[in-house]
Amino acid sequence: MPPTLRTATSSDIPQIAALIELSVNGLQVDDYSPTQRAAALGSVFGIDTNLIGDGTYLIAELNGQMVGCGGWSMRQAMFGADSLASSQSGFLDPTIDAARIRAFFVHPDFARRGIGAKILLACENAASNAGFKRFELGSTLTGIPLYSAYGYTPIKRIDTPLPNGETLPIVLMGKNL
Repeated sequence: MPPTLRTATSSDIPQIAALIELSVNGLQVDDYSPTQRAAALGSVFGIDTNLIGDGTYLIAELNGQMVGCGGWSMRQAMFGADSLASSQSGFLDPTIDAARIRAFFVHPDFARRGIGAKILLACENAASNAGFKRFELGSTLTGIPLYSAYGYTPIKRIDTPLPNGETLPIVLMGKNL
């Protein structure tokens, strides 16, 4: 049975936060160290409440269980929780800017079952309906295979500073409609 998608609400925030932590510590162990993952939680990996407020963040559920989340944005921030994204909350112009694909996390027990792909396609459709012709995202090293399979190509790699002084490699990727 495929998961169902619905728009996230503020009441989902505690469950989303728990899912993010499970996903990061369950799926990113081969790409990031324990100290990178711990420092990235709540800064690079976390909830951007603008996505929820804008109605562009989706929850994937299977038999009532939250198994994935992700969204798209018409705002400037490429990635990050409120602490990072709030400094780049201005709106994009769909005639010249790329929509942002944001904050995808899948429960480790449900990884590689098409959940991320289902959320991605729904986000692309919604952003396209809002007038965007290009999509960009900041991918974790773990996420590159998913995004590459759906036509995203690397733009550049950035080393994002973390609160503990380390950096987290992120790959900016893009796709034309």
